Amino acid sequence: FLMKYRRDLFLCVTCLLLAFLFTMAGQRQSDEAMAARIAPEILRFHVLANSDSDEDQQLKLRVRTLLLDSIYEKLGENASLDDTKEYVLANKDSLEQEAEDYMKAEGYDYPAHMEVTECYFPTKTYGDMVFPCGTYDAVRVEIGKGKGHNWWCVLYPRLCFIDSSWAVLPESSKEELEQMVGETNYKKLVCQRPALKLGLPELLP
Repeated sequence: FLMKYRRDLFLCVTCLLLAFLFTMAGQRQSDEAMAARIAPEILRFHVLANSDSDEDQQLKLRVRTLLLDSIYEKLGENASLDDTKEYVLANKDSLEQEAEDYMKAEGYDYPAHMEVTECYFPTKTYGDMVFPCGTYDAVRVEIGKGKGHNWWCVLYPRLCFIDSSWAVLPESSKEELEQMVGETNYKKLVCQRPALKLGLPELLP
């Protein structure tokens, strides 16, 4: 009787585990399909610290603020997605130099490398929205060795907000996003959970 009980228990646990794995795989496929629909309208911003030391993580945030302020100031409020990409590509060297000059003044001799590239992101919560896992265009900034936890936001449309401890994204920015990705996709992005903090370190680079 005991052997039969153990066998049945093993089979039951195995079935539950397989069902869970199939469910997770299906959810991932659904998320990636949605990401493929919305990614052409979005440009993410991804900053990787030199390391996970407290100093390097704090430096990452200061460099992030410097670059975002510089990009948004030069672009103006009416820049399109193409305008944003073209500006970053055309001014990559000067933006890298600006970051390096700032870090050198702060006592750090780290290089800064910036590129516009495709990156695979896991599902991530930003403010009161959830962006599904998938491949997105991103402005990627590596500080030094780029081995530390990253910070990310959405550069276009303008969803990069760094002054708020708790991120509830402005309605104007969300309305712009809804116009670009469509009402159906937009509703799937809206998080039903309480908003999370901006800029929490991520476990994946």
